[in-house]
Amino acid sequence: MDLDGTLLNSESKVPEENARAITEAAARGIEIVIVTGRRYHSARLIVEALPCELHLIVNNGALIKSKAGATHQRFLLPASTARRVLEATPEFRSSASVVFDRPRENQVILETIDWDDPFRGGYFRRSREFVAQVAPLTDCLNGKHGPAEDPIQVMFVGLCQTIRDVRERLQNDDFADEYTLAFTEYLTKDISVLDVLRHGVSKGAALAQWARRLGIRREEVMAIGDNWNDHDMLEFAGLPVVMGNSVDILKSRGWTVTLTNDQNGLAEAIRKYALTE
Repeated sequence: MDLDGTLLNSESKVPEENARAITEAAARGIEIVIVTGRRYHSARLIVEALPCELHLIVNNGALIKSKAGATHQRFLLPASTARRVLEATPEFRSSASVVFDRPRENQVILETIDWDDPFRGGYFRRSREFVAQVAPLTDCLNGKHGPAEDPIQVMFVGLCQTIRDVRERLQNDDFADEYTLAFTEYLTKDISVLDVLRHGVSKGAALAQWARRLGIRREEVMAIGDNWNDHDMLEFAGLPVVMGNSVDILKSRGWTVTLTNDQNGLAEAIRKYALTE
């Protein structure tokens, strides 16, 4: 299951009904996997409210971790590719960040940090211990500010039209075969996220790898999501379920549609399709 717009309601809270349904499913031996674009530490704060064992596929498929933080798999973006992405998008630098798989400090590196930014200021303040500033941003990739290492991703966050422009630029770049783009859009808030990941990385690819590792057939997998970056995950699952508040492109696929995230649509889907026996 996805987090934002799926497990979480529009106030970014876990409804009690969703928590109960997940806990009951886990008690029946169903494997629970959170699949999100969020970083591990951000997702972990949410799933701590769920009193059951689970695993997390975070950063849109780049990392697979246990609830306790053990890393099972990771698929990093080569630093050379990350540098080329940043060099190809200089006019979008204020929207860009580079994300690393680090214990705590210096996970998210930005060229400038506006703590009062109307869109990202709240995130920056909540994540103060994880974010850092490096100028120019490309310097975070050459070892000047810590050991040289491959990042998880390059991330762009901003107004919907701005991020659509970044997406179009990167889709048509001459080295686009070096990376995969994960796109998320919240039209009602006019905010969008574009993650540049290692080639072949996606929520769906990571879910498929995790299912194979556990010996679970795709026909036995139910996936629930609401946004563009959930498409591959839903396409892999034997039973794809789309939230009632989903973007239109997912609803157009003919997949099962549940209630919205403010109507406990996740719990409704779990009870209807996973707990019926």
